[in-house]
Amino acid sequence: MATSKYECSTCPNTSCIINKNLRIDAMAAYIEKKNTISCKKGQNFIIEGAPVHGLYFVRKGKVKVAKTGLNGKEQIIRFARDGEIVGHRGFGASQFYQINAATIEGSVLCNFSTATMNEMLHNIPSLTYDLMLIYAEELNSTETKIKKFAQMTVREKVIDAFLYFNRKFGQVNGFLNIPLSRKEIADFAGTTEEQVIRIISGLKKEGLLVASGKKLGIKNVELLSKEISDHNFFLSP
Repeated sequence: MATSKYECSTCPNTSCIINKNLRIDAMAAYIEKKNTISCKKGQNFIIEGAPVHGLYFVRKGKVKVAKTGLNGKEQIIRFARDGEIVGHRGFGASQFYQINAATIEGSVLCNFSTATMNEMLHNIPSLTYDLMLIYAEELNSTETKIKKFAQMTVREKVIDAFLYFNRKFGQVNGFLNIPLSRKEIADFAGTTEEQVIRIISGLKKEGLLVASGKKLGIKNVELLSKEISDHNFFLSP
């Protein structure tokens, strides 16, 4: 990982909670303490069980957040895109990260140390409120995912994963704008790689998906959504 300097004032991510609070005078001193890190594809920047060393904000790129389950199996619990936060699940509640995080593509990450974030949250109420909303939204998303896992078939889980990728990252030239392996799709959908491959093959034959190498695209989002519309458990992006 390489350290670079990127100014918050030039950041295009208006949804970032740091960016949203830049107008507050007290922020200037904390912004000076920020570290910006450039990561290559596949780099781990948070290791599960490692001491907490602050929070990360995705300036540019895509990140997967995962947790180790039974028998060492990885379960991807969420993805982060430009402007989103990573590492907050262990912040303030533990001295060690409860998750691991890695880049899916070349990414630029902004990092604030734990000490700096503590000061910011104590002194800037609007920032604290914005972070609280993130926790509330994630709690709702987690509850939704638990329902999905309990009541959906394997096929429905995989379809729901594709629809989630489409809502969060969109499609470019007819393909989902996120480069995931079949195993990563399985780790997010809560199934096996073999089942994902089998379901993808079936969806292609039905004309619901298109594929080119590792790339996958949804041909008809509305038609694919109908398969799981009865559950109404769509995860928010």
